[in-house]
Parts: sequence; C-alpha cells; structure tokens
Amino acid sequence: MKEKKTNPAYRVIRWLVWLFSPKFRVEGLENLPDEPCVIVGNHCHMYGPIFGELYTPGKHHVWCIGEMMKKEEVADYAFQDFWSGKPRWSLWFYRLLSHLITPLAVLIFNNAHTIPVYHDARLTRTYRESMDRLDEGSRIVIFPECAKRHNNIVHEFQNHFVALARFYHKRTGKALCFVPMYLAPALKTAYFGKPLRYDPDAPFAQEQTRICEGLMDGITALALSLPEHRVVPYPNVSKKHYPRSKPLEVFANEKTAS
Repeated sequence: MKEKKTNPAYRVIRWLVWLFSPKFRVEGLENLPDEPCVIVGNHCHMYGPIFGELYTPGKHHVWCIGEMMKKEEVADYAFQDFWSGKPRWSLWFYRLLSHLITPLAVLIFNNAHTIPVYHDARLTRTYRESMDRLDEGSRIVIFPECAKRHNNIVHEFQNHFVALARFYHKRTGKALCFVPMYLAPALKTAYFGKPLRYDPDAPFAQEQTRICEGLMDGITALALSLPEHRVVPYPNVSKKHYPRSKPLEVFANEKTAS
C-alpha cells in the first residue's frame, strides 16, 4: 500500500502531542515476534492511542472507533462514550464540547495510522483492512477493553478482535500471534509480554476465550511485576478514583469487604 499523504496541520498536532505528552520507554521488545502480529493493550484513556501512534515499534496501524473518523458521527459518539456519565448539571457543556472537537477528531484520526472499527455490518471493512495491513507486514494495535471490570488492572475485553486470527490463517495458512502490552503512564513505560499464538486446530470459541483471558492475565501479570503504581483505568473517572496496582488477592478482599 502506498503511504498516504498526511495533512500538514496533522503533522503539527502530532509533533505537539509528542512534545507535551509523557515520553514512554519501551521494555520487552524481545517479546515482539519478527512477523506481523496483533498487540493488545490496556486503553489507558488517551495514553493508549498516543502510544499506539507515536511509540509502537516498526510499521503499525491502530484500531480506532470508526465513528470518531466521520464528521456526522463524532459528536454523538464522543458525548455518549466519554461524557454521558458526568454530573447532570454539566452535561450541556460536554454536549457542546463533543461538537467542538469534531473537526479536530476527524483531522487526527483520518491522518494517523488508523483502521476504522465498527460494531455493525461495517465490521467486515475493519477485518478486510486489517488483513491488508497484516499482509504488508504491519503490526495491528488494539485496545479492546469494555465497561465491565476484570480486576484492578484491566477491564474485560471485547472478543471480536480474535477473529483476525481465523481470517489470517484462512488467507495465509499461518497462525497469528497476539502480544499483551501494559501501559503504565505513572512509570512512563510500556511493557510487552510473552505472545500467545492462535491454534487453528482448536474450536474457535475456545480459542477466543483462551486468547482474551490469556491477554488479560498477561497484562495483569506485567502490572503486578512492577513497583506499586497508580493504574489508569478504562472508565473516564476522576484521578482520585484510580486504582493501585495492589496484588489481586488484596483487591479481592477489598471487593468482598465492600
């Protein structure tokens, strides 16, 4: 695929984001296979997309919500997904803000190395474009968390991304690797864990569960192997409610006690 031309305004914004955002170190590069793969990480609010675009090693593309790339869909999606849980008295402001960010969102997400992701019939486009990027040797970066909490490190994963492995095997005969990645803005570091390889001989539903659980467990293990730190959770909550990277049994006791 011919490299797309980027808007000069986007290049300025990208440079400003790099200048003023935390500079991430990358550890665990030896765990990235020397082949196309899927990197799966904790979303970490804005830090996930920023890391995906600016710091992912090698050729890469990031899954991005398709609605954030379409002018007519940005405002409704942004308000519902980012700010609908804010206090009622402030909702008018966030509704206005969702419209104000529309031109900026369209500019950024259509010029970055992104693949639009949809949760309707357009999902076939997501898979098709992802296959094309993998064929070109690109790494695909995905942040699949949803609102349901898995533990104090990561939220549950939406599992439809695992279908990439089935399509990739059908197209190439190769088994795709999934690499867990933990982003720790408090430590200004991203950590890559041991990859999981898709087993095309196993039932797909079984592999879907195994890979999602293996990736969540891998991300959790990476977080707990580090000095205790503040975890940036998937929900858009106040920093005072950010969890700590305590051992999971402590979290379980706290959860039971509450």
